[in-house]
Amino acid sequence: MAARLKETYKEKVFPALMEKFKYSNVMEVPKLEKITINMGIGEAKDNPKILESAAEELAMISGQKPVITKARKSIANFKIREGVAIGTKVTLRGDKMFEFADKFFNISLPRVRDFKGVSRNSFDGRGNYAMGIKEQLIFPEIEYDKIDKIKGMDIVFTTTAKTDEEAMALLELLGMPFTR
Repeated sequence: MAARLKETYKEKVFPALMEKFKYSNVMEVPKLEKITINMGIGEAKDNPKILESAAEELAMISGQKPVITKARKSIANFKIREGVAIGTKVTLRGDKMFEFADKFFNISLPRVRDFKGVSRNSFDGRGNYAMGIKEQLIFPEIEYDKIDKIKGMDIVFTTTAKTDEEAMALLELLGMPFTR
């Protein structure tokens, strides 16, 4: 069974974008390429257990096993050596990406305290949208009692859109709640 958001994209979003931007070719219509979720854990150099719990939580949230990221170079001010594990990340594509996006837009984001919508200013100029989450507790899979430490994460929506305007239209039609 295909993801609900994928069906919405095919039936409603694709024709709406085709009409709005007057594309001459169906291959020009922007689509969601991937979603990357990154948890940078600075304390992982001192306490490896935090990294393990972050990887478990990210696996529950995304439905996919995360990759442990390592420091690319040593930074004396942060007491980090090259090759030390400092975070986890997951790249979602296909049906898992659409499942996560659907859950994120409709269940997780409304659970954010004092939520009024996500900023329209977080586009990178090439049609990609990046945002930060302060705590992992907004996801329904995470049990409050089993959390040892509140951790934030970065979520990047990568699209095939050429401009930010096209990407915003795509994400808005998919259900991302932007501020007015």
